[in-house]
Amino acid sequence: MIKLIKNLKPYKIAVLTLLLVLVVQAFGDISIPSYMQKIIDTGIQNKGIEHIIPSKVTEDEYREAQIFMNDGEKRLWASAYKKDGGTYTLVTKDEKKLSKLDSKLLRPIVLSYQLGHMTVRQFKKTVKEQLSARPETKAIAARIDDMSISEIANLMKVDIKSFKSKNQSGKLHTYVDMRPMIETQIANGQMDKSTINKSKSDMDKTISSVGDRTLKSMGIAYATSASEAAGVNVDRVQKTYLWDTALKMMLVTVIIISAAIVASYIASKVGAKIGMTLRREVFEKVMSFSSAEMDRFQTSSLITRATNDIQQVQMTTTIILRMVLYAPILAIWGIFKVVETGAHMSYVIAVGVATVVAIVLILMVIALPKFRIMQELVDALNSVSRSILTGIPVIRAFGREQSAERRFDKANADLKKTQLFANRVMTFMPPLLMMLMNLLGVAIVWVASHRINTGNMQVGSMTAFLTYSMMIVMSFMILTVMSILIPRAGVAANRIDEVISSKSSVIDRNDAIDIEECSGRLEFDNVSFRYEGADAPALSGICFTANPGETTAIIGSTGSGKSTIVNLIPRFFDVTAGCIKLDGRDIRDISMKSLREKIGFVPQKGILFSGTIDSNIRFGNEDATSEEVRKAAEIAQALDFIEEKEDKFESAIAQGGSNVSGGQKQRLSIARAIAKNPKILVFDDSFSALDMKTDAKLRRVLANYEKDATKIIVAQRVGTIIDAEQIIVLDEGEIVGKGRHRDLLRTCEAYRQIAESQLSKDELEVE
Repeated sequence: MIKLIKNLKPYKIAVLTLLLVLVVQAFGDISIPSYMQKIIDTGIQNKGIEHIIPSKVTEDEYREAQIFMNDGEKRLWASAYKKDGGTYTLVTKDEKKLSKLDSKLLRPIVLSYQLGHMTVRQFKKTVKEQLSARPETKAIAARIDDMSISEIANLMKVDIKSFKSKNQSGKLHTYVDMRPMIETQIANGQMDKSTINKSKSDMDKTISSVGDRTLKSMGIAYATSASEAAGVNVDRVQKTYLWDTALKMMLVTVIIISAAIVASYIASKVGAKIGMTLRREVFEKVMSFSSAEMDRFQTSSLITRATNDIQQVQMTTTIILRMVLYAPILAIWGIFKVVETGAHMSYVIAVGVATVVAIVLILMVIALPKFRIMQELVDALNSVSRSILTGIPVIRAFGREQSAERRFDKANADLKKTQLFANRVMTFMPPLLMMLMNLLGVAIVWVASHRINTGNMQVGSMTAFLTYSMMIVMSFMILTVMSILIPRAGVAANRIDEVISSKSSVIDRNDAIDIEECSGRLEFDNVSFRYEGADAPALSGICFTANPGETTAIIGSTGSGKSTIVNLIPRFFDVTAGCIKLDGRDIRDISMKSLREKIGFVPQKGILFSGTIDSNIRFGNEDATSEEVRKAAEIAQALDFIEEKEDKFESAIAQGGSNVSGGQKQRLSIARAIAKNPKILVFDDSFSALDMKTDAKLRRVLANYEKDATKIIVAQRVGTIIDAEQIIVLDEGEIVGKGRHRDLLRTCEAYRQIAESQLSKDELEVE
């Protein structure tokens, strides 16, 4: 994880910008359930009316609403309205002041609403209780149940209003407004202050049995009926509220979509840049590796690290930026909104989150070790595939196709087995988490339904709570799932960092200098070299000098150290002891770039790059003219087969030079080195693929053309080096002979044996 975060350091501004965008997106996602709650609770159930204070009331309603208000509440009520003809219009528009009025006047208004919306049965029961309380009217009370509303009004000599209205279920019922009767009784002295307070207390106990949400709904119902009675078009108010809320939802949705697009763009761009940077750093580091580091890491592993591992880091980084940063923001904000709903069901979410974490942790403990093994098996499969594809001609020649297939199948089966195990374990996650989400939804609806039934919750609040709960659980689900992906990417990041942080064993010294001109005189001063991990040195006490204009040849049996010597010249390795000097200066005191510019190196295996013949010859000297390219090809004896091709120097070369023969490949490699016009020409057994005639002709032309260059030739054939001014004979890493051909025949037994095995007696006498 630390390595993944380290990659984000150069992109601090982008990450901060992304965080701001994600906060905006989270704000939008969190707002949507609130708007849904408003649409259901306020827009549909409360007909678009948000406060218990009516926007307009009649004179009668203005007066009757104050029956159960104390003096302070009456002053608040009066301060909110202004008389407008025969009605009173609400002048308070500030939301905070309206919310304060809702809080202070809720109970007296609900009491007034209940008194003005009594069912016939409740009305008769209330009248009966009042008459039974006085001895003189006790007999009349017994007949109240059989009397009509008008008969009761005549009996009590008061104006009793009755009206028909739909209840919450939509059924039409007859209601009685008792407030005029109460007002008359108060005016006649039949109800004093203590009686009013007793009635208020009795009714208060009745409405207190319902929940807070139901109580607020009753207040809204009062505001609706009072506004409608004053001529307010409630249907228009409802439609306006629904449209306004819907438009706000649409605007928030547009913001969410825009934020999501911007967030995805930033996350993808940062992830892609990190991938590009890592690929560049890995490539640059590998280019600086000496042969020792290449042997340690192996080509197949470096390919996997530069492709599969970086792709894994890039993908995970994008997901981290897009999802992991977003999940905590959404979860924390969701928890805050859940608490704000006042649903008192947070324990349901806690149980859901705990279950999600438990499920994912169990699966992670089982599967995570396999993810680490998978990276190593990908390396192994890559290595096997590369060796088989490279060696196809040999495999076919020896009829080993089935053996190669078995070798590949084993590596493939090992990887498949590990992948199947990990994938099978992870397949349990989606159904388990989906089942958990559904069970959580059922639990929330079941608990919420009981709270709705008791009046402590509304349907819209339940919907919002359910949505918030799903958001919170999904956020924790994302975090726990990422806890599996991140360690896997962490393994890849460590493998990449292992390459980037590796130090090459061959580096420039701090005081290394660049050289402009040199004669090309090379001196090996008691040079010894040991490969890393080897038991014995590959070279010991090598001393010789290669002078400009001369050819120094190196010959010896297989494994004697010939290629090791020439690999030390361009510093593919550094000597273990002694030193190599160029014009009397230790080559370690010269910058590698400057040193290698003076060397034309032809490797043992001819290596060409995809492109054209011209681009391959120009590889060492991009500024070479067409004439120089042609001359280099002519010296390397490559001009004949180039001219035979239809496109001449523009003929295509496939990757690795697979569309040319071994000899042609070798000649083009030699032409590439010659075109560089180097001071030192190094041929590492570069003539082995050439026929004897071409070999002799090439050496003859080369001797005339490169008169001033120091030429070092590693060869297996004595005929190739017979004319060399100096021949170094190696045996088991030590020099056993040094001199010209004729001298070595007399003084060096090892050289004489090699020469006699290749040349006839007459050829041996040639100098």
